[in-house]
Amino acid sequence: MITKYRKKCQNIIQISNNIRYVGVVNAYGRTMTRIIKPDVKPLVKSEAIKKKLFIISTLMTLRKESTNLVGKMNHVLLQHQKISILLFQKNNVTYYITIDREEKNIDKIIASIGKIV
Repeated sequence: MITKYRKKCQNIIQISNNIRYVGVVNAYGRTMTRIIKPDVKPLVKSEAIKKKLFIISTLMTLRKESTNLVGKMNHVLLQHQKISILLFQKNNVTYYITIDREEKNIDKIIASIGKIV
C-alpha cells in the first residue's frame, strides 16, 4: 500500500509547481509517505507538524460519523496567509497537500487531485 500511496503523491506533486508538499497520513496521524518539493523551505518545524497531523487525522476520523447525514466529503481547503492546505480522505487515510497561496488555479488543482485520489 505504501508504494501505491507514494506513486499517488508523485502524481499529485507534478500537477503544479506551486504544490509544496504531499503526504499520506493514517487515522492516528502518522505519516505513511510524503514528498517535499526539493527547493522548498519548510514553514513549520517537525514537532509542530506531527501535532497538526494528529489533530487533522482525528478531525477527519470523527467527521466520518456525520457522513450519512450530510453526505460524502469531497475535500477540505484551509487557507492561510502563506499557504493553502488541501485535505482529501479515502480508505482511512488522509492526503495532506500544501500549496503556495500565489496559485491562481486552485479549483483546477482540486479537480486534478480528486481524480488521482
